[in-house]
Amino acid sequence: MTASLNHDYGTPARTSERTVTLEIDGLTVSVPEGTSVMRAAALAGIKIPKLCATDTLEPFGSCRLCLVEIEGRRGTPASCTTPAEAGMKVSTQTDRLARLRRGVMELYISDHPLDCLTCAANGDCELQDMAGAVGLREVRFGYDGASHLGQAKDESNPYFTFDPSKCIVCSRCVRACEEQQGTFALTIDGRGFASHIAAGMSEDFLGSECVSCGACVAACPTATLTEKSVIALGQPQREVLTTCAYCGVGCSFVAELQGDRVVRMTPYKDGKANHGHSCVKGRFAWGYATHRDRITTPMIRASIDEPWREVTWEEAIAHAASEFKRIQAKYGRGAIGGITSSRCTNEETYLVQKLIRAGFGNNNTDTCARVCHSPTGYGLKTAFGTSAGTQDFDSVMQADVIMVIGANPTDAHPVFASQMKRRLRQGARLIVVDPRRIDLVRTPHVEAAHHLQLRPGTNVALINALAHVVVTEGLVNEAFVAERCDPVDFGIWREFILRPENAPEAVAAITGVPAAEIRAAARLYATGGNAAIYYGLGVTEHSQGSTMVMGMANLAMITGNLGRPGVGINPLRGQNNVQGSCDMGSFPHEFPGYRHVSDDAVRRAFEAEWGVPLDPEPGLRIPNMFDAALDGSFKGLYVQGEDIAQSDPNTQHVTAALRAMECVVVQDLFLNETASFAHVFLPGASFLEKDGTFTNAERRINRVRQAMKPLSGMADWEVTMALSNAMGYPMHYSHPSEIMDEIARLTPTFAGVSYELLDRVGSVQWPCNEAAPEGTPVMHMGGFVRGKGRLMVTAYVPTEERTGPRFPLLLTTGRILTQYNVGAQTRRTANVTWHDEDVLEIHPHDAEQRGIRDGDLVALSSRIGETSLRARISERVQPGVVYTTFHHPESGANVVTTEFSDWATNCPEYKVTAVEVRPTNRWSDWQMDHEDFRARTTHIEAAE
Repeated sequence: MTASLNHDYGTPARTSERTVTLEIDGLTVSVPEGTSVMRAAALAGIKIPKLCATDTLEPFGSCRLCLVEIEGRRGTPASCTTPAEAGMKVSTQTDRLARLRRGVMELYISDHPLDCLTCAANGDCELQDMAGAVGLREVRFGYDGASHLGQAKDESNPYFTFDPSKCIVCSRCVRACEEQQGTFALTIDGRGFASHIAAGMSEDFLGSECVSCGACVAACPTATLTEKSVIALGQPQREVLTTCAYCGVGCSFVAELQGDRVVRMTPYKDGKANHGHSCVKGRFAWGYATHRDRITTPMIRASIDEPWREVTWEEAIAHAASEFKRIQAKYGRGAIGGITSSRCTNEETYLVQKLIRAGFGNNNTDTCARVCHSPTGYGLKTAFGTSAGTQDFDSVMQADVIMVIGANPTDAHPVFASQMKRRLRQGARLIVVDPRRIDLVRTPHVEAAHHLQLRPGTNVALINALAHVVVTEGLVNEAFVAERCDPVDFGIWREFILRPENAPEAVAAITGVPAAEIRAAARLYATGGNAAIYYGLGVTEHSQGSTMVMGMANLAMITGNLGRPGVGINPLRGQNNVQGSCDMGSFPHEFPGYRHVSDDAVRRAFEAEWGVPLDPEPGLRIPNMFDAALDGSFKGLYVQGEDIAQSDPNTQHVTAALRAMECVVVQDLFLNETASFAHVFLPGASFLEKDGTFTNAERRINRVRQAMKPLSGMADWEVTMALSNAMGYPMHYSHPSEIMDEIARLTPTFAGVSYELLDRVGSVQWPCNEAAPEGTPVMHMGGFVRGKGRLMVTAYVPTEERTGPRFPLLLTTGRILTQYNVGAQTRRTANVTWHDEDVLEIHPHDAEQRGIRDGDLVALSSRIGETSLRARISERVQPGVVYTTFHHPESGANVVTTEFSDWATNCPEYKVTAVEVRPTNRWSDWQMDHEDFRARTTHIEAAE
């Protein structure tokens, strides 16, 4: 196997800027004060044998293998726990140390299976390596006495095996679970010879609180915890450094392969977003890339009622282009458009919007950010002048107060959640604003100081009340406001926020949050030190989503919580490249870099580069496309990597619009819900088959590197390029790096970005330009992009979606840890072991009123539709509120969500739908008509 990208230089230490100089094995070494002797030796090229130490965990000193001698000191201290001191003289190799280490290794080996030749970790086992390092050649102790060799394996987890007979009780797995993940699912049970690793209350791994992040597997020095893929396939032979294609955290991974076959994915220790950590999806759920459902041959059909016909790439591209040109000739230039993907690379997304603007000749381009974070772009650009979060993820480690609003990081952004929990365990205070009791409200060693459990749809009223307290109690950071904020805007806003309707006592009746809790949370945020806001779709997916984003910006500005580490306004983006898809100009009114299409100077720059005149008028948003399709004026759509028939609200409205179109072209990995209404299917490429970049939620541009060739024979950027050429607009690129070079030429915030830079420094955060040649971790440090910060009046306007006698409950939606978005990827992995159907959470009071028991089938109905789900009685939701996820297409969550949307961006109001829930003994008509549901019905009923 090649040298690993995941280097291990021994246990890190808390260091300072001061240095100390010491002597190790006769070599003079200078290291930062606080560095361990082990790490000092490693930095000098001296390897000290070790088992319990690793550079991802705090020093522990239990294995007694890393012993050293220090002149003038008695004994043989552990080098991993001994800090380097000035003038120290350390010996790492003496006869005495060699004798002690061999004795320690003998004891380990005497209680270890002698199956090195057949062990799955052969060639990748630290115990084996250390036995060789200390020169152990024979073991004097036999197996006649008591041993642990007969213990049974735990095969319950679908991704890894626990073999206790090979465990040396080094505690690395326990410490990884505590320090990296923060779940505390593992422990060392028993004492002395009886000590052993236990999951939960001595349960199996699957039944315990283990979240399958893989930290324990990565930390294990033996084959005790081993990926089942390694057991089945053997050790990998080559490595490719790439970026995860799930959520917006953007974890760096090393794809370890045999030829073109992935054996395992291991988190990259130098990944700047994840620092060697991972979640169950990125670590293990990559099998979808080679799943049997992958479509790898293009297909066409004349009507959606006809069967698909496999064709060559040339025929499929020619047919799609011919249909689009026919539609434009018949209905006009604006009769077609496209939707870019937040799962594809920046380069691929850039090409799709370029095809639409330059090839189609209109601005009818949009992206899935329309239905998730478009209010983030609008609100933050209005307040600060730029459409993105303000901090890097590491900034949370300097926060004293963390406010989480409308987000569930432990489920949706678990790697960042682990970092956040680490900071909370260190003493930061937590405020949670959410209608539901998410895990962060109370989790091991973490408890929220305040949980503001507001009614869905009342976010703006609450944020105004928090700001009201700051102003009325004299907690405004007057110096920051005077220096950084527009005085006229501040004066108008201050007059607004002082109105009696914004007082906590008035807002309590609207939100359901007691006035005293609102006041206490506001005081903590304003006076508790560095205060950071992290938010998710529970903020943006409302009719006042943009207003709420501006309200949070107002609160941060008046308290001075911007422009330095540990503070800021931080959107937790849902998909791996939703930030990048926005950056690349996917919205109908903006070119790449968030510059309006009506700006003559900007448009001229693109016209000069692209060689064609460009439309100065904004195009259609996704909802406008649907409406125009039903009106008969929009007839053709190119959809790359999005499943709008499942993910967008009011499913029956969406499918009706798709049916009304004459040519729908879908480019994806699988035949998804949208493909049911397509006339051309172009096979897509998974992230393992891509070269390019993703941009994560912290604006970090990370390289994606091809680990295996595209199964269909073409990469996504090549498909778009071929379609553009067939449409008559020539595109000629030989590699995605050339596309990035063009992006850099045209986009000021990307001006300094190149593959050479990314390969050299790892990753950068935009803006990356002459002023910031290696990126900008923290935004607005010296001032806002727009100049003075703009405080906006954020009047609370109740949603038009109201409860009443017919629909007395409010439905809100969210995600679960083991599934992702519409489930296209995770439903094709072993993740279904944990969550094989969406369920409806309902409070015990509401369930009792309706005669509903846990596990009952219930009908969930709104004014526009009905579906059926299993009920889960839960106190996570408050009375009057129900909650479900949307990972399985046959669940039909969006059959009941309405057409209401954000006033500024048309982001759907997924989080507030008036519904009724009642017991039923049948699945809904919509489900019975759904082909995938019919296929699963037998399985579901058998599970009963």
